[in-house]
Amino acid sequence: MCFRRATTALLALLLGAASFGAHGVDEKDLLPVDQAFAFEAKASSRDTIALTWRIAPGYYLYRHRTSVESSDFVGAALSMPPGKHKRDEFFGDVETYRTSLEAQVTGTPANDAGTVTLKVKYQGCADVGVCYPPQTRMVQVALPSAAASRLFDAPAPAGPLQFGVAKGEPLPEAQAFTIEAIADGGNGLLVRFAPAPGYYLYRDKTQLAFDGEGITLGAPKWPGGRQYRDEHFGDVVVFFDPVDVAVPVRRTHARPVDGTLRVTFQGCQDGGICYPVMTRALPVSLPAGEVSAPAADVPTLAEDQRLAQNLGGKQRAWTLLLFFVYGLGLAFTPCVLPMVPILSGLIAGRGERIGAWRGFSLSAVYVLASAVVFTIAGVFAGLLGAAANLQAAMQNAWVLGAFALLFVVLSLSMFGLYELQLPAGLRARLGAASDRQRGGSWVGVAAMGALSALIVGPCVAPPLMGAVLYIAQTRDPVLGGAALFLLALGMGAPLIAFGIAAGRGMPTSGPWMMAVQRVFGFVFLGLAIWMISRVIPAAWTLALWGLLALGAATWAFTLGSKPRSRLAARFAGLVLAVVGAAELLGGFAGGHDPLQPLSGLRGEQREAIAFKRIKSVADLDREVAAARAAGKPLMLDFYADWCVSCKEMEKYVFTQPKVHAALRDYVLLQADVTANDAQDQALMQRFGIIGPPMSLFFRDGRERRELRLTGFEEADAFVERAQHGAAR
Repeated sequence: MCFRRATTALLALLLGAASFGAHGVDEKDLLPVDQAFAFEAKASSRDTIALTWRIAPGYYLYRHRTSVESSDFVGAALSMPPGKHKRDEFFGDVETYRTSLEAQVTGTPANDAGTVTLKVKYQGCADVGVCYPPQTRMVQVALPSAAASRLFDAPAPAGPLQFGVAKGEPLPEAQAFTIEAIADGGNGLLVRFAPAPGYYLYRDKTQLAFDGEGITLGAPKWPGGRQYRDEHFGDVVVFFDPVDVAVPVRRTHARPVDGTLRVTFQGCQDGGICYPVMTRALPVSLPAGEVSAPAADVPTLAEDQRLAQNLGGKQRAWTLLLFFVYGLGLAFTPCVLPMVPILSGLIAGRGERIGAWRGFSLSAVYVLASAVVFTIAGVFAGLLGAAANLQAAMQNAWVLGAFALLFVVLSLSMFGLYELQLPAGLRARLGAASDRQRGGSWVGVAAMGALSALIVGPCVAPPLMGAVLYIAQTRDPVLGGAALFLLALGMGAPLIAFGIAAGRGMPTSGPWMMAVQRVFGFVFLGLAIWMISRVIPAAWTLALWGLLALGAATWAFTLGSKPRSRLAARFAGLVLAVVGAAELLGGFAGGHDPLQPLSGLRGEQREAIAFKRIKSVADLDREVAAARAAGKPLMLDFYADWCVSCKEMEKYVFTQPKVHAALRDYVLLQADVTANDAQDQALMQRFGIIGPPMSLFFRDGRERRELRLTGFEEADAFVERAQHGAAR
């Protein structure tokens, strides 16, 4: 008999599918099963539970396909009203229900039971000839307390009751938040969240996981929620009304799967309590589906991995040449460009025409010294890891302050202030230092080049990380060091060309040379501000730029011995005065962008991504495990206050709306390694990182190493990278 019923049910499904095709019904014209048959269960007393189905027009339910089972509601018996008789082509003489079905389940719960679990089965069809698969719902129904149950038999009290809970008091969690889940075909789930009136759910505190062979979940597709100022968690996105969330399903096989959807969520009563984190286990039967294809166009190796692999391959000569070419490209980045005014000031400091050969020799010494120090630092970083990151060690306030003071001293020599009547001993020492720089001393230039390599040298980039990774993997400092040296020479090649041009074109002694020295004096002051901007508040930096521009404007008004030159100088002074006033006003208003000093006054500052800061390896492991359990991708961004490219990423990438959209489903973490302490070094060593900026992408608890981003990247390319990181 059971076999016959099962065969009949299967035949009904097959005939329904055939009817679907025969009548040419579009699947989109059919309602989702929970809209066609909206189901609800509520306790009217401790021994009676009301079951209600609201049936859409054009749809009907079978009486004989409806049943209830329960292990904790002893003697559960289902009472149903008579249905309408129908001669069904699949099941013969049956009874059906249209518009609505109201039934009751009676039984006996345990004395202290607060809820009972019912397993409700039902099946229905559409008039167009399509039958839905049999549905199974596991529902938890909150029961009124024994005392409250007795009140229902007494005269009604003054305050109305709601299932044994007084008005205004928080509902049991099962009544406050109803969650249902059904299969949306073989490659999707539909999860319905239905808060009770006066209650809301947090979007970003909801996590989904599926327990089933070969099944993983994609990022949930939430509809737009309500921006809400929550007293517990601040600005959040919440849902007060029922919401349907589509969840993509990725599968390694096409077979049907019976599994459990685990929903972890949190919600609150509006103006009342906030419930603790809750978890519901919902049984879901996935029909056969399509095997998910792997994400296309995802690189197999990150750029630094590819370069490290090439260094160990057969085409080493071409790879070394490629490192030199990469260096040429890095020469024009904001990290390296400050070397140009440093070298120019050293050449201009002589005060007379020095010639192309002298300009070449000074530039070559500067570049070679910086290349040697850069190579040594890179080799040590590769052999010893993040603990040997000399560049990070040089980025503390004392070192940067001392280097900025050196630029101030050099600028004062350009302004000729050492000729003032200072004490004889101090005047002699300052004069000797100034003369050494003006004489173009090779030793002084080499020392400046070495310091520049560590403090204003290049930011972390794929070529640098590629060479360091090769050294770390092969313990071959010779070939890896050669790659770093060629990279540094590539960065210095434009400096040598500039030095030759400066040596040949530098004006002779006289008024022109004095003007050039004053210009470089302001340039050196600008470099001093640029140095300390890494360790002082942005508003202070903006104010210092304003004072510098106002000082340059004051000097410009004193120039010009002829009418035309005087007019040009005063026009330049006027422009500098306006710029300086804007920078100073922006600094006082709390601005932070020297290129847009008044943007804060206009309220045009774009909101950056809100990262959650972590510090230790343990913090990271905890967050990665939580993201894995929630089925969410995770991005870890390494940041430091002294990192120029980090500031570029914050300003030009992480403020873009399209980047916000691409990272919407991510768990976003940021490790601030400014201090470069033991915890920072341990976290960087965990991934073989020598310094920021670096963005790592995780999925299912593992890093997607091929997507690791080293250095700065434009917003469009970053969006594509983030989309690959979210795919499975």
